[in-house]
Amino acid sequence: MKGVIMAGGKGTRLRPLTYHMPKPMVPLLHTPVMEYSIELLKKHGITEIAVTTGYLGNDIKQYFGNGSSWGVELTYFDEITPLGTAGSVKNAEAFLDETFVVISGDILTDFDLTDGIHFHETKNSTLTILMKQMNNPSEYGILTTNSEGKVNRFLEKPTCNEIFSDFINTGIYIVNPSIFSYIPQGECFDFSKDLFPLLLQKDGRVYGFVVSGYWSDIGTFPQYKQTRFDLLNDRVKFSVSRKTAGHHYRISLK
Repeated sequence: MKGVIMAGGKGTRLRPLTYHMPKPMVPLLHTPVMEYSIELLKKHGITEIAVTTGYLGNDIKQYFGNGSSWGVELTYFDEITPLGTAGSVKNAEAFLDETFVVISGDILTDFDLTDGIHFHETKNSTLTILMKQMNNPSEYGILTTNSEGKVNRFLEKPTCNEIFSDFINTGIYIVNPSIFSYIPQGECFDFSKDLFPLLLQKDGRVYGFVVSGYWSDIGTFPQYKQTRFDLLNDRVKFSVSRKTAGHHYRISLK
């Protein structure tokens, strides 16, 4: 099992903070948010990780290097032009020769990935979306599944009148490499807007797995503030401690 961290976004809604800092490097308790994604993957036995980079990608490379300080192996794949979420992962196709987990470098979560991986394998799924119940789902993609867990309806960022579910797409996927045959090379192609509708039509083996635990997208200043508050108040299963060996702080899953 390999991992992919999508780290190419510009983070425009976090400006001016992201004018000179890529969004995955935005600090949460003195620690870049992407470091939490690395720690989560490692916790679940995933140490070979592709990182898709774009905006200010060199800052990410300079900080994390080859990943050895975190006990993982990082391989970087640069977007010369914007490729969208699925397109950026397609850019790492040669590396992703087995089932892999996709996660954003700008979210904070303590989900049990192992449970999701087991579900994916049991269902012989092509792509499994980790989904979570939310009180206000309008900012996210929403979906429903049948009794077997197959996704039967999906809509990205619905208006208030379009909401048909309170389960959201968390942006974390467990994926078989067969999906690459559906993604065009070198073109802007998105998971939610492009790939999911195509897979639902052509393949049919798209599943949703309901997860519990903490999840936050730090895409706006109010949410960024709330996420820091949640970390300080032990609402997420990460601890941050002062350390040394080249880094002032070290995080770990509780």
